[in-house]
Amino acid sequence: MKGKVGINGILLFEIIIILISCVPERTDAQTCENNCASKNVGNCSCHVTCEPLGTCCGDYRNFCLEVSPHSGTLLGGTDITILKSSFEPSSAIRCRFNTDVETTGYVDSERNGHCISPLLYETGWIPFEVSTDNGVNYNRHGTWLSVHHSKMDPRFKILLLNATKWQYYGTPNTGGSLAMVWNTSFVSADAVNVELWGYREKGEPYSSSWEPEWSFLYTLGKAVPNNGSFGFVPSPAKKPFSDWEVGAIRVSPSTQPEGAWNINAMWSGVHALAWHLEEEFRKDSAAWALDKCLRWHETELKLPNFLSEIADCPCTLAQARADTGRFHTDYGCDIEKGSVCTYHPGSVHCVRAIQASPKYAAGQQCCYDSTGAQVLTADSIGGSTPDRGHDWGSPPFKKPPRVPGVSHWLYDVISFYYCCLWSDNCSYYFTHRPSSDCKTYKTPKPGIVFGDPHVITFDGSSYTFNGRGEYYLLHSTHKQLTIQGRTKPVAFENGTLAKATGLSAVAMQEDNSDIIEIRTTDRQDHLEVLRNQQVLSFSEQSWMDLKGVFLYSAVPQNVTVMFPSGAGVELRGRGGVMSASVLLPEEFRNHTHGLLGLMNDSPEDDFVFKNGTILPAERRSPEDLFHFGANWAITNESSLFTYDNQYLLDNYYFAEKHDSSFIPAYTVTVPPEDPLFADMVRLCNENEFCKYDTLTAQSLKMGNATRISFQSHMSLVKDLEPVISCGWLPPPNNGKKEGTTYLAGATVKFSCDDGHVLSGSAERTCQDDGNWSGDTTHCVSDNTLGIVLGSVFGAITLITMIVIIALHSRKQKRNARTTKQVVGELSMLR
Repeated sequence: MKGKVGINGILLFEIIIILISCVPERTDAQTCENNCASKNVGNCSCHVTCEPLGTCCGDYRNFCLEVSPHSGTLLGGTDITILKSSFEPSSAIRCRFNTDVETTGYVDSERNGHCISPLLYETGWIPFEVSTDNGVNYNRHGTWLSVHHSKMDPRFKILLLNATKWQYYGTPNTGGSLAMVWNTSFVSADAVNVELWGYREKGEPYSSSWEPEWSFLYTLGKAVPNNGSFGFVPSPAKKPFSDWEVGAIRVSPSTQPEGAWNINAMWSGVHALAWHLEEEFRKDSAAWALDKCLRWHETELKLPNFLSEIADCPCTLAQARADTGRFHTDYGCDIEKGSVCTYHPGSVHCVRAIQASPKYAAGQQCCYDSTGAQVLTADSIGGSTPDRGHDWGSPPFKKPPRVPGVSHWLYDVISFYYCCLWSDNCSYYFTHRPSSDCKTYKTPKPGIVFGDPHVITFDGSSYTFNGRGEYYLLHSTHKQLTIQGRTKPVAFENGTLAKATGLSAVAMQEDNSDIIEIRTTDRQDHLEVLRNQQVLSFSEQSWMDLKGVFLYSAVPQNVTVMFPSGAGVELRGRGGVMSASVLLPEEFRNHTHGLLGLMNDSPEDDFVFKNGTILPAERRSPEDLFHFGANWAITNESSLFTYDNQYLLDNYYFAEKHDSSFIPAYTVTVPPEDPLFADMVRLCNENEFCKYDTLTAQSLKMGNATRISFQSHMSLVKDLEPVISCGWLPPPNNGKKEGTTYLAGATVKFSCDDGHVLSGSAERTCQDDGNWSGDTTHCVSDNTLGIVLGSVFGAITLITMIVIIALHSRKQKRNARTTKQVVGELSMLR
């Protein structure tokens, strides 16, 4: 049993009673332990699993930790306060992360316990334990969210002012001082040390000896007043320090030894250490960078080719922004933030593949111009480039090139500086990081459940299912993907219940991933997110890297869930209910069941019951479709939902999964003279879903939310319409081309440089069959053409002469034969 409160068997009822009787406050740790041990919960909040927001563990002896903040950079240094516990001043606190990394904690003047997060080399929820006897016993358990350094809220990291200046420092026409700022409240000290740390990876690439290494290099400022700012004029470093070309700056208390590990600190983002490189770089940065570029080029020639296994790019900007299960905005080139695309001039938006490639943990990037066309490096320096190291990393994180952020910097970013930014040699870089075109890209198929509630299947069938209960929106044996929906009655404005329902919760899991549940709340259209039955907070970051799933929530009304299979789920709070859009890649074809139908481009067989029979077209009345939907009710044994309050227990866990006593209004009308009628017509026009919801809920707000959800879905369907690509066309040698769009209907024109003549097609058009019209284009030199023509004419002349000679010879032979015949005949006459 996957749902409930995390415990199976006969203990369930007992634990439910305990949960019901728990209250959110507790006194001290010992009282809580005693109360939980005796199952006399008293002033204690008991939970049966050890999760981020828990307080008592299921065995009633150990404690789950509630902490603030609950997340921090993977580089470490965050001061974590243990909440709702009081510690003796003499407590010797030790904190253990991932069972093998220990840091020293402390007790403050208010008897609050503290841990310091360590350098972790990985992202996601990290298990950690706390000991109060200097590591003899670890009896307090929790989890800590380790966050990619680039995804941290700017409040929690050092900001490098004028970052471009930092990364070009030492190149021509640069110099002067550099400055940084930070929030002083996150470093508990009157004075701080400002230190430089470097990152590299040692050993043979893709071997067991390959290891990541962070190392303290030197101090930029010692015992600096902790006033939140620091500036300095960089001096070039000497070897071996200057050999470290990627790193970050750390600010830590000056009372700590320089370079001490796992102490309270703040970090900058990882960046190119141009300002610290050796004197040779400053003397001739282009020559220095070219030498580095060539060394990188030689190394790349020896490494495995990862390009064949990375994801295909979407063909258009619309597709790239719509395919949210497989691609996400690249914050370095974001159309929503003004398209400041420093590394991709000419592009207005880029996306990155969410998942790393399976074998080499590589990443994909796709960029687009203002027309929505893909920008390729074969045509422009602003084109998209794939990555040997996926920026977000990939399990097992500690093995290069899988370390989040920094592996990507070593193999894909600093090399871009060498070849493209610090010297003009991008051809070397693009040889190893060419853009992928979209010739083999296949769009995902979207389905949606929205309103009160209406369903549009993956193949475009639409119907209304107003069942009350918990149902399979989707179940697929491919990747074992399950998405379940819970519905509740819609309320009129006066609080009474309508004869209609709407989505109130969606729970999902792929393979053995974390279980993700999204629920509506009492706050209008705000959604609540749970991971394995525990509430998650997005107050400190919008991204979460979890077990087998990514989450993104920039605002409380919207949540995006992304699975390794490429399946994406978009949840939106609208009009007091939730809409759920599901996008599935081609691999799910013929492997989907549930309310969203069988995905196979055939609407006729969308309504398949659990037993495999199909609801025929002539039996698809509203009542028939209601019974079809009821057939897809889940069971307690298969439920992914959480039942953490009395209402959910009474109405869903202990009740029927499909409430057969709830009979919805299959049709609803309103007299034309009713004021709601005219308002509904103006709002909805011909949108039948909008009309139905306006009337069933007696609410224009509900109808408008349904109208918006429907329009958004239809826009998504349009954006994801497949397009034909004929693939990239090169310009001819000694010539040029006009046109960089390679989709059906696009024409590319060719011309030749002076002194050359065009051979083949002067223009070629991408045809609907995916092939280019015409013949391959060549530009032939005028001299070459003369030689060729001369050779042709010479050959023709020679052939003509040979033919004439042959004919003349044949004529002479005939004449000779004739003479012989005459002589012979005369002889015979004699």
